[in-house]
Amino acid sequence: MKRKTKQKIITLFLALSIISGIALANGLNLNGLGTRAVSMGGAFIGLADDFSLVYWNPAGAGFLKKPLYGAYLTDLIPTNRYSLVIPPNLSLEAKTRLSHYLGFLTAYYRPLSDNLVVGFGIYTPAGLGANWRGEDFKPLTGGVAYDWTSKVGLFTISPLLGWKLNEWISLGATFNLNYGMFSLKRWAGEAEINDSMVDLGQYDESLHGWGWGLTLGLLARPADWFSFGLTVKTSSRVKFKGQAEMVLLGYAGYPDRSDLRRNLKWPWFIGGGVALRPVAGMVLTADVHWTDWAAIKTLETTYLDPIWSQMMAESGADRILMDWSSRFQVRFGFEYQLNQEWRVRAGYYYDPSPAPDYTLNVLLPSFNFQGLSAGFGYELNGLSVNWGLEFLSSTKRQVTVEELIIAGTLGQAMPGTYKMRLLVSSLSVSYRF
Repeated sequence: MKRKTKQKIITLFLALSIISGIALANGLNLNGLGTRAVSMGGAFIGLADDFSLVYWNPAGAGFLKKPLYGAYLTDLIPTNRYSLVIPPNLSLEAKTRLSHYLGFLTAYYRPLSDNLVVGFGIYTPAGLGANWRGEDFKPLTGGVAYDWTSKVGLFTISPLLGWKLNEWISLGATFNLNYGMFSLKRWAGEAEINDSMVDLGQYDESLHGWGWGLTLGLLARPADWFSFGLTVKTSSRVKFKGQAEMVLLGYAGYPDRSDLRRNLKWPWFIGGGVALRPVAGMVLTADVHWTDWAAIKTLETTYLDPIWSQMMAESGADRILMDWSSRFQVRFGFEYQLNQEWRVRAGYYYDPSPAPDYTLNVLLPSFNFQGLSAGFGYELNGLSVNWGLEFLSSTKRQVTVEELIIAGTLGQAMPGTYKMRLLVSSLSVSYRF
């Protein structure tokens, strides 16, 4: 490629292609699995007594006395808003389309003896996306409405072993085989080719990959009215591979696609929780969760085509600054048994954003969330049916051009005002044989 044809593609857009595939609610994780647990604010590590324990605390399996099977389905509906005004001529208001992102968990447990329980779970610990209205970004894309969408999912397969040491303490562990995939469509930006600026059109990317990790748990029930638990999840590095495509780049005489490789790390997690039963029929729970988001400093992509590799390196799009910080969550839950069959639940949690202002952009929104949840359950002869609803409200984030210039991230990050809400409904069914 001649020097003119190797000018930097507008980093404001092309660099986003690396990180748009992980545009999740906050960080990289969903905020919990299992209708009962989520309805109680995700404060479940110290309780862990239903089929969702494979996610929360595998030590809960050691106390199971009968085979247990359960299935859970959730629907995440995010609403993102973004506005940008840069005098004198640039102004836009953007909103995501109505989109549904489904998650699930299914698990089965079987006691082999009074002390040993084996189990198996399949679930989605992470997943969401962004589906912006392309016409809203026309002021940035030369009046053309391109697709701006991303979708990510992480599926985990977890065989489980639970061991009850004595009548009041149990240990548990899972091996987590993780399969990740994401796809995106967005504007590719512009490049200077033969002394003129050329619109590169639509950028498409599709990736998939595998990784593994462990979950270790402890659950103690020293009294009927009190229990506490501890869960540790090791980091898991998912090695993605796939292909990127820019069709209009091919019209200029250069390769229109390239294979690529990208590694993404899910960090260490440590959580502790307690459960109290102050009166008959009532359960109160509280959790503290810590996630080592500070392990995610940069995201690097290797483009296997040499021309793409050189182009991305010169634009800075092959190495994106994240600079996240580790964060604590606090969670509280409540359950009350109305009668033999019906139970009501409620919960609250605070989930702070790991991302600083100077790395924000529309395809990776991250916020300080206040989460409220509620639900009810029906139980009869071993059958349990539960429904829950969760609402996450974010604190508005405002990013200025000046702070991005100071941080050196103008181009990767986007100035403007960000808002997000998330509505999550779920349903689960389980049966104790």
